[in-house]
Amino acid sequence: MMASGLNQQRRASQPRARTMLAAALVAAATLVAGCGGGTSTQVTFLPGRILSFGDETSLLQAGGRKFAVNALNTDGSLDCATNPIWVQAVASAYGFVFDQCNPTASAENKALMRAGAGAKVDDIKAQVDAQVALTGTGGGVKSGDLATVMAGANDVLELYAQYPTRPESELIAELRARGERLAAQVNRLVNLGAKVVVATSIDMGTTPFAAAEKAARTDTDRAALLTRLSAAINGRLRVNILNDGRFVGLVLADEMVQTMLISPVSFGLSNATTVNCTVALPNCTTTTLATDTTAAAWLWADATRMSHGGHSYLGTLAVQRAINNPF
Repeated sequence: MMASGLNQQRRASQPRARTMLAAALVAAATLVAGCGGGTSTQVTFLPGRILSFGDETSLLQAGGRKFAVNALNTDGSLDCATNPIWVQAVASAYGFVFDQCNPTASAENKALMRAGAGAKVDDIKAQVDAQVALTGTGGGVKSGDLATVMAGANDVLELYAQYPTRPESELIAELRARGERLAAQVNRLVNLGAKVVVATSIDMGTTPFAAAEKAARTDTDRAALLTRLSAAINGRLRVNILNDGRFVGLVLADEMVQTMLISPVSFGLSNATTVNCTVALPNCTTTTLATDTTAAAWLWADATRMSHGGHSYLGTLAVQRAINNPF
């Protein structure tokens, strides 16, 4: 009954929350600077749609299942609106929902899911290609769209698995090239008219996977290697995107998890080193968590992907970028 009550409370509060957000956006919509008698007007960007590109960190499957901790209703059915992933937080900030998680049948299903499980950088190009080629009201990329982009973790893991057969220098060079290709897709979205919130990929050297690799392999510090590989792709992404806040809002997810690992309590976390799911994602639910763990208080759902504790803060950072950037 408690979960049902919370769901009703959350759904009842959605119109009020949207009204409050609209009021805040309207209040910020016109900024007038009178310096020496001159004036400048800036209109706050209000997207008509949200397009989500990326890997499973940004993915809602059919029925709302996510690669994190899935909440359940009291009858055991999936409660996809609870424990939202970061792109749901961005959509919710504008009153939008994804078709994959629309339990109230809201007409504001203006958030479009294009992300895919296991996606790597070159898959992002394919996702954008498919969106551009799609006809009808849900197709294309246009002025008024807000795109979210996050990829790179699966590229790092793919190339890390080739070490030491391939030397680190080769892996670094390849990841830098992939970072440049990812930046090209961000810039492509901008050139098509969209505003973009792009998140760097997670620093894979901070993950439980990295800790296990470091303990198991003594040829080099495997966690430090994973951090260097992550920095290679993220670094080239950062320097090659259109470095103008009018078009792109950058969210530093890699630095976020680095800081969480150092001081989890500062983020309301109880644990930033171990996993809280006992089954493989995306089948993890609030009933399949390790003893004495919670989705909100844990950073990691599994060895490489975030639980709700990580998604919650990443979503907050992304919403801040989306609303506060001079789009």
